Amino acid sequence: MQNKASRRKFIKDIGLSSIATGLIPASLSAGINKEKQGDDVTEKNPSSQSNNKNYSGDYLSRIAFPVGGMGAGMFCIEGSGAVSNMSVRNRPDVFNEPAFFPALSIKGIANGAKILEGPVPDWKKFGQHGSANGSGSATTGLPRFHKAEFKSQFPFATIQLTDKELPVHAELTAWSPFIPTDENNSSMPLGVITYKITNIGTSTLDAVFSYNAANFLKVENGKNSIRSFENGFILSEEGTKEKPFLKSDFAIFTDDDKTVVDHCWFRGGWFDPVTMAWNTIKNTELKSVAPVDEGAPGASLYVPFTLAPAKTKTVNIYMCWYVPDTDQTFGTAPKEKEDCDPAAGCCTSPSQLGLDLYDKDFDGPFYKPWYSSQFKNVEEVCAYWKKEYDHLHRNTRLFSDAFYASTLPPEVMEAIAYNLSILKSPTVLRQYDGRLWSFEGCSDDRGCCHGSCTHVWNYAQAIPHLFPKLERSLRHTEFCEDQNKEGHQNFRARLPIKPDDHSFYAAADGQLGGIMKVYREWRISGDVSWVTKMFPMVQRSLDFCIETWDPKEKGVIEEPHHNTYDIEFWGPEGMCTSFYLGALTAFIAMGNFLGKDVNRYEQLLSKGKNYLENQLFDGEYFFQEIKYTGLKAGNPVEASKISMGGQYSEEARKLLEKEGPKYQYGKGCLSDGILGAWIAAMCGLKAPVDTSKIKSHLLAVHKYNFKKDLSDHANPQRPSYALGNEGGLLLCTWPKGGKLSLPFVYSNEVWTGIEHQVASHLMMMGNVNEGLEIVNASRKRYDGKVRNPFDEYECGHWYARALSSYGYMQALTGVRYDAVDQTLYVDSKIGDFTSFLSTETGFGNVIYTKGKATLKVVYGTIPVTKIVMGNAV
Repeated sequence: MQNKASRRKFIKDIGLSSIATGLIPASLSAGINKEKQGDDVTEKNPSSQSNNKNYSGDYLSRIAFPVGGMGAGMFCIEGSGAVSNMSVRNRPDVFNEPAFFPALSIKGIANGAKILEGPVPDWKKFGQHGSANGSGSATTGLPRFHKAEFKSQFPFATIQLTDKELPVHAELTAWSPFIPTDENNSSMPLGVITYKITNIGTSTLDAVFSYNAANFLKVENGKNSIRSFENGFILSEEGTKEKPFLKSDFAIFTDDDKTVVDHCWFRGGWFDPVTMAWNTIKNTELKSVAPVDEGAPGASLYVPFTLAPAKTKTVNIYMCWYVPDTDQTFGTAPKEKEDCDPAAGCCTSPSQLGLDLYDKDFDGPFYKPWYSSQFKNVEEVCAYWKKEYDHLHRNTRLFSDAFYASTLPPEVMEAIAYNLSILKSPTVLRQYDGRLWSFEGCSDDRGCCHGSCTHVWNYAQAIPHLFPKLERSLRHTEFCEDQNKEGHQNFRARLPIKPDDHSFYAAADGQLGGIMKVYREWRISGDVSWVTKMFPMVQRSLDFCIETWDPKEKGVIEEPHHNTYDIEFWGPEGMCTSFYLGALTAFIAMGNFLGKDVNRYEQLLSKGKNYLENQLFDGEYFFQEIKYTGLKAGNPVEASKISMGGQYSEEARKLLEKEGPKYQYGKGCLSDGILGAWIAAMCGLKAPVDTSKIKSHLLAVHKYNFKKDLSDHANPQRPSYALGNEGGLLLCTWPKGGKLSLPFVYSNEVWTGIEHQVASHLMMMGNVNEGLEIVNASRKRYDGKVRNPFDEYECGHWYARALSSYGYMQALTGVRYDAVDQTLYVDSKIGDFTSFLSTETGFGNVIYTKGKATLKVVYGTIPVTKIVMGNAV
């Protein structure tokens, strides 16, 4: 624990003037430095209590909290304390609930042996795979604590366990390292569960803690074993001749030298192994069994202890895994290799430009996780975890305490924090050379929708601030391997990352959004050399967009354009045209800084702004002008041949003659209808559209698309995201008529990523209450009783679009750091506040009180020479 004096010494305050552009003393311009190792910090942050709620009873049922590193695999801690969703083989395995069970046995007490978990949720009792046959060998039939209460302070999850029959209070805390700016230590294949047993009785207790695990890694026709490790054991599978990539190791160990290990449970038929393991627990025994060559069904470690009244015993259960190979590959190699000239905007690899962020090269045929480039085996992972545990815990706690010091509305903090779990899920991969690659989400046993999809990851605002280097690796993929010499950009990257073919449409929102994000990454990193090298590819990309979707140079996206709804919009409309104007704004800003001629692009921006505001705005919201004649593109019937499910049947052709192309929105009020302006704001760009019209559109979206009760809403598409008496924000409505027979697919659905985008945009425009109404309804659906609070799903679990929730921070506070100018921006929409801030080089808190801002740097360095108050863009 830290006293107040040392805390003041550790965190250096910088008083910032409330004058709009008041200079900070030159002595501060070099930044405020703190050693990366951090310092001892307090375990609890009182301010966090108001930001987070406790879960108990039925509201524990669906909780599954991810533990693991980015791109390294995970397991989940459920609301009861059970381990589930074991996904360590470089892919999701949502229904993998291995027979892992911690137990406590107290001598001399009736019913003194219990699993250190809370009650089994009702949904596990019937309706699961195998439940009709009794769920054989599951651990759900073993005695456990009567009551559990769950609370998270990301990335920590803590569960309190009580039982009227036992004179103890038990607590478990599960976590894995998560340290903004330190992407490597945040990408480790490891986690820990800390168990604390407190004697609340009046007599000294003689007890045994145990952790018991079946070898869940074994595969048919493989060779499995359980080998020894200091104070623990390693579950192992060698794989098969046909599938050598299934070779896997999972280590479980403690740091208690009194640990006794049983490396091989009783081998027998029926339910013998778990039955005999439980007998040992029930009898408060210690069983030492040496490893066998093959076929051990499971293993246990035992920690004996004596506990006096009011004393606490702590046991750390460390877990590490190592699965270095896969059979995963996505995408198609190009038919011919391109000869690219980076100066002309074509680059097949970041190394051509000296843009490598990491020092590893990779040209393998299948995905290999980054951690396999750092460690040779699971023993090395374990050694690192043991050696670095204390400082990784300190620095992770530094982040968590700084984050939860924020005083933003609790529902907002919940939406931000809980969705950071996506970064620990199998949605995110990190290949051997360190570069980021991601799915959109996770199906039950495989990634869903591959390739760091640009039109989905557009929305995600967390990684660019928390791990900027990783985010820049995505820009490298988009503008190098994924972009050909014509400027066509694939919106799905190959895995492993290599040049791809270009046989499908580019995505207008994805490609134009990438241009804005290059601007954002430049301002976050402060790296002028980087943006200078990227600029030719950015220009080639933008020119392609103009040639393809605005060949008449009207300043609007007019030609059919693929987008995040997996279809093509025909004719100019608000959503993608706002992206276009945002991309032009970003390009002009970068071009002016680099001394380039941007006159053509300035003219396009002016024309497009005028067109959008005057011809695509009905006085209340932006809409689509459906157009499919007089275009460069062919007939929609022909164009649909490479669309996703958009081919025209005979009846669809008749509908075309009557209404125009399928899957448009026309006069509808689209929740994403001015999305490009939100992306621009998140990137620190000036609004590309009249802000009064942006605000009008958002208020119309709230008025027409937000429903407090969906009972009477017809959704023949994918209804489980929100239905019945639940509330939510529909993707589109037609309050003034004009709804087509077949509007764009998904139009009747509710997506949390769009809810967070719209709500934060409303807040940014000053309509905080309307924004809060949307986020409240969204988070209410994820209450733990019906849905997992840590898994906002869309096309898969842990869906990337939900990371739009990180935008709430900037929306409510205006806090944004520009590393190019070393400027801190503050524009509060909620009066006084404390907010978290993460930059390229450090993180801390911005405290705004009575017109003055104070920066507390908790970790690293944040060089600030100037503060700008109010809306500066």
